[in-house]
Amino acid sequence: MISKETKIDLEKQGYRFTGKNSATKVCEWCKKALKSEEICYKGDFYGIQSWRCVQMSPTFACTHRCIFCWRNIEETDMINPKDLDSPKEIIDNCIKEHVKFLQGFGGNEKRNKTRYKEAQSPLHFAISLIGEPCLYPKLPELINEIKKRNMTSFVVTNGTQPEMLKKLLIHQPTQLYMTLPAPNKEVYDKTCNPLINDGWERINKSLSLLDKFDRSCIRLTLVKNVNMVYPEQYAELIKKTNPDFVELKAYMWVGHSRNRLEIDNMPYHHEIRAFAEKIVKKIGWKIIDEKPESRTVLMMKNDNQDRILKF
Repeated sequence: MISKETKIDLEKQGYRFTGKNSATKVCEWCKKALKSEEICYKGDFYGIQSWRCVQMSPTFACTHRCIFCWRNIEETDMINPKDLDSPKEIIDNCIKEHVKFLQGFGGNEKRNKTRYKEAQSPLHFAISLIGEPCLYPKLPELINEIKKRNMTSFVVTNGTQPEMLKKLLIHQPTQLYMTLPAPNKEVYDKTCNPLINDGWERINKSLSLLDKFDRSCIRLTLVKNVNMVYPEQYAELIKKTNPDFVELKAYMWVGHSRNRLEIDNMPYHHEIRAFAEKIVKKIGWKIIDEKPESRTVLMMKNDNQDRILKF
């Protein structure tokens, strides 16, 4: 799936491999939260405790080679059935590596002692680290195992696996995130360089399933002069799909994406906000929160106040 050189490079970046094709990484927001600094936007928007969140993925495989992706898309591949790890192994190893990585904070004078103690017992799995988790055939079992341990889960998908999403309707994560990478097929092909021929059609099938989930969110990762165009077309797709939330997030000029894009492709927060305002004007929603540090805006329907539930 990935070369030895790439594996070494990922380990240098803080990745910890938890099986043949799964990994975890402690995010910067978790580290900041342990020092009583900023928490991530998921904490601000939904109440996730950043210091108790495990960021992970059950597979490195993906159906896209998005130009805004931080990873080396030249190695993007589909999943090998022989490289599957069991859900229990993945969760056990992710928690083990997550807690092990945080041990250094035990001697950090800036640490929040209460949060550090709580971090030893994670409460949340963000299944969003790398790759497309819906390519992992045992994803429903993974979600069930997380539930058994009284933890919450966010599944982040690119929407190209609608058949797996149908299975997740029976085994639902706490919240389903779906990336909508473009307002139309032409922009999609240019932005995502898909490895499959019917990616846009699959994405639209997945969009039609979102309102059947208990909690769903569409995520727009916006790249200036690439897919940050046609807000009215995004608005039409959102209105038709009817998710609980929509998040607009600026592309960040990091990793391998710097070889494909320029720093000017990274929108400022005020530009993300302005783009969101164009969408809400079209569909009658409202902006309910934002985090300028992350260049992120959250919006929802006006009559959806009861959906703002904190985990």
